[in-house]
Amino acid sequence: MNRILIASVFLLVSISAAFADGIPSAVPTAVGPVPAAVSPAPKASAPKLVEPHLHIARSNIAGHARIALTFDACMGQADERILSTLVRERIPATIFVTARWLKRNPAALAVFLQNPDLFELENHGQNHIPAVDTPTLVYGIASAGSPQAVRQEVEGGAAAMVAAGIPAPHWFRGSTAKYDLSAIGEIRAMGYRIAGYSVNGDGGSLLGAVITEKRIASAKDGDVVISHVNQPTHAAGEGVAKALVDLKAKGTEFVRLEDVEDTGDDKTTE
Repeated sequence: MNRILIASVFLLVSISAAFADGIPSAVPTAVGPVPAAVSPAPKASAPKLVEPHLHIARSNIAGHARIALTFDACMGQADERILSTLVRERIPATIFVTARWLKRNPAALAVFLQNPDLFELENHGQNHIPAVDTPTLVYGIASAGSPQAVRQEVEGGAAAMVAAGIPAPHWFRGSTAKYDLSAIGEIRAMGYRIAGYSVNGDGGSLLGAVITEKRIASAKDGDVVISHVNQPTHAAGEGVAKALVDLKAKGTEFVRLEDVEDTGDDKTTE
């Protein structure tokens, strides 16, 4: 019995060994030298962005500050709190409109066009895309990403304005008001002045009413104020409207960009 068991085990081991010899190894033997590990490609550096300042010629009269109010109409609806205050108080302003905003706000556009002595309409782009000609994110918004896309953003916005019955624009302000220097050169070569600012009135319409009012009311002789006229549900609009009345009561002179000499940095107006 033991001899039979031993013989069976020996036969099984022999068959298993023979079968294993016919199966290739799961890990092949390397042929030749093993290549060195490939280093990951270096990440592209983020473009250098600038946020240009803009000032207008001062009045240089004590108690008679001159400021330019500029409003971005990016997307969304018109803020009637601001628009009605501008019309009622006869306060001039420069409004930067996108093609997207124009499509959604024909009534507000009619008010602008009915008051040419108050409102200067300028170009805020076709789709509210940052005018940066290399791919990046600006406040989470994808940039135009190429010179061709920057040109389309500018030209598309201008075409929509003319189609809506607005005179051809001379100023451009891109989404986020940030640019790379090469895009600034491209936009200037298209014949546009680029509108920076010196006072951020409403923090992209995200500030509260009280702090917005204080920021705008603090504007001094020669300042260019940026705020937004497209967020009627935000508290900032209430602060904008109150600040306009406060400034007028102080004897402030309001001007549009087209009415006065200006100086912008980063070669935005040269």
